[in-house]
This record gives sequence, C-alpha cells and structure tokens, in this order.
Amino acid sequence: MVSIVVPVYNAANYIENTIKMVEAQTYTDWELILVDDCSTDGSAAIIERIISSGQKNIRLIRMSFNAGAANARNTGIDASGGRYIAFLDADDVWKPEKLEKQIAFMEKTGAAFSFHSYEFGDRDANPTGKIVHVPEKLTFKKALSRTVIFTTTVMFDTEKIDMEIIHMPQVPSEDTATWWRILKSGYEAYGLDENLAIYRRPGKSLSSNKLVAVSRIWFLYRNIAGLSAPASLFYFGGWAVRATLRRLGLSRV
Repeated sequence: MVSIVVPVYNAANYIENTIKMVEAQTYTDWELILVDDCSTDGSAAIIERIISSGQKNIRLIRMSFNAGAANARNTGIDASGGRYIAFLDADDVWKPEKLEKQIAFMEKTGAAFSFHSYEFGDRDANPTGKIVHVPEKLTFKKALSRTVIFTTTVMFDTEKIDMEIIHMPQVPSEDTATWWRILKSGYEAYGLDENLAIYRRPGKSLSSNKLVAVSRIWFLYRNIAGLSAPASLFYFGGWAVRATLRRLGLSRV
C-alpha cells in the first residue's frame, strides 16, 4: 500500500478534483490522508461529504490549530500505514499512472527515496510545455547546486528509510531542508525522468519572488547544510547558474 499525505489549507477550489485524481490512479492499493490545517473556506466539509458517500480509503485529520504545511505533513506521516509514503499538494496534479510507474521504478532500482520529472501548469493546471527533467541520482553534494526535487513527486519506501528522518522541520523551504537532511545522512535520491505531475503556478507566489528564493537557499546552506560562508557562496553560484540555464531552456536538469 501507498499512503498519500496531503496538507490542506483553504483548498476548496481544488480538493474535490484532487480526490478524484487519486481515485483515478491505475495503482489502486492506496490510502489518502488529508490533513486539514484549520481551513476557513469549507475544505473540510467537502472532504467529509466525499467520505460520507462511501469512500473508505480516505481519511480526514483536523489540526487543532493552524500549524503550517510541515506540521500537517508530519501529522499525515505519523498516521500513515502504507509501506510507501507519497506527498501531494492539494493544488497540484498527478497523471493517472504516477503511482504505478513510480512504485515499479522503486522496486526495480531498490530506491528508498525517489522523485520524478514534472511540468509547469497555469492557474487551471493547463500544461505550459515547460518540463523539469531530473537526474538519474542525486547525492547531497549534487543537491546543493540544484533544487530539482518537487515535493509532489517524492515517494519513500519505509522499509528502507527511517520514518523519523522524513519528518519536516518548521523552517523556510521545509521540503528542501528535508531532502538535504536525508541525503546528508547517506541516502541517494533516485530520479525517474518521466513527466508524471503538473505543478500549478497561478502567477505571483512566494516561491516566484527571486529575493525570497535567494534568502531561502542561503538560509538552507548555512543552517541546514551547515556550510561555511565561502562554501555557501560556491554552491550558491552553481545553483544560480543552473537555475538561469534551466529558465532559458538551455539545461535539462
């Protein structure tokens, strides 16, 4: 079984379609854990209505206070019962064969940690044609110069990785901080270079603000990776070059 962990905060415009998308997966042995982080737009009511209609492998967990995406995901991880754990954000899109292909990939490679390629979409999740490809493997040092792991593409095999290490810290860019911590501990992330998801980008967002992105990556270098200032500058240069080339379409990864 795969446990799919979805943090939910004011996702009423998306959550029903998100659930239908999971139900349409060609791999059918899953549980969907939706963690509502004190939404104020009726998201939880929509989920409860769907569950009450007879869907037995969907669970709703209500947070007692607004704790943020990291804590919501951690709550879902603790509640999971599957061998595999997959992350999905409520406004992103999986292709129907995503689970089937990624689990087969992990079984073939023996990966404890995997991720895959994805495509950018507009606010309605219409594909833009801009695909982010991924490398075959990613080590800690390689990850420092490229933020290519997208949360909605990540899957873990809990028979091969400690559940505790996949819990996310309450810091900016908690997802990247988690991947770096896992990779730093000695694991490698295996990349499936197949486009199996759409990253919805509705326009201006926090992550699209370049100054915010720079401050976040610097924080990660100094506080998560534990790098010196010179080493941080070195890897930051590589990160900036790769990001620019990828944006210009001159690099695949």
